[in-house]
Amino acid sequence: MEVERVQAVASALMTAETIPTDFIRPEKERPAITTYQGPAPDIPTIDLSLPDRDSVVRAIAKASEEWGIFQVVNHGIPAELISRLQVAGKHFFDLPAEEKEAYAKPPGSQSVEGYGTRVSKDVNGKRTWNDHLFHKVWPPSTINYRFWPTNPPNYREVNEEYTKHMREVVDKLFLCLSLGLDLEESAMREAVGGEELQYNLKINYYPPCPRPDLALGVAAHTDLSTLTILVPNDVPGLQVLKDGRWIDAKYIPNALIVHIGDQIEILSNGLYKAVHHRSTVNKERARMSWPVFLEPPEERVVGPLPQLLSPESPPKYKAKKFKDYMYCKLNKLPQ
Repeated sequence: MEVERVQAVASALMTAETIPTDFIRPEKERPAITTYQGPAPDIPTIDLSLPDRDSVVRAIAKASEEWGIFQVVNHGIPAELISRLQVAGKHFFDLPAEEKEAYAKPPGSQSVEGYGTRVSKDVNGKRTWNDHLFHKVWPPSTINYRFWPTNPPNYREVNEEYTKHMREVVDKLFLCLSLGLDLEESAMREAVGGEELQYNLKINYYPPCPRPDLALGVAAHTDLSTLTILVPNDVPGLQVLKDGRWIDAKYIPNALIVHIGDQIEILSNGLYKAVHHRSTVNKERARMSWPVFLEPPEERVVGPLPQLLSPESPPKYKAKKFKDYMYCKLNKLPQ
């Protein structure tokens, strides 16, 4: 079965006044109706370069408890490298359709890797307005270069350099998250796999949409990862559910957006919160984002850390293999 790419749908609708009905969200999800228009607080922004480590730890812990999301600046990834990453990703999505299809996720594959479009409709029978490219970038033993574009020619070099820098940021974040709960520095990172932690890069491509008031690029969800670290382009679209209201994330050039995922919420026994978020689309311009999902190895059992449990704080979550958690989440089964 040939998959209809959203980019192709969008190209065919450039002068249209409407969009296909399977992209039109129910009223309770439409961004034009549900986006909060009043004064809203900004997602916390944290300077990772501050010499006072304790203040950075406290800021990250507070943001993780109250928001489940924060932006980091002065994180050590060069701005020009982020720019090259974005240029390489945009280059891929600007290629002719047949060239992109060479990297398509194989039919029937259980893996997420490859160029793709979410074809399974959600519980409302609706589709989301995006295409994507997904591939693992770390550790080396997990990488399948079949899904890494060779056009542009520098794609591999840029992504490998970005991953090298990203790993340093990740180590710092896990350290701060551990210290924020009065744990050993390595507690969180070791609990999710240590050196075997998997880095899955996704490029989201949200084409221009004639009716952005009716569609969503990604429907509301929490990430099943430990952390998700994302860099967007300058087209707004990320929204976060805070105190029952959908609020826009402010764009900060070269900042990294850090999502707390389900596995960190579980490890912390609910002290840190996985963030509910979604993505809107734009009428004139394509929105893009580059999330890296940090996931435990499939066989790794993740549960509340014993150090955080007591008779007064019993476990709120079941310990289970990550692959079983993932299966239940993706198939909308109870955990």
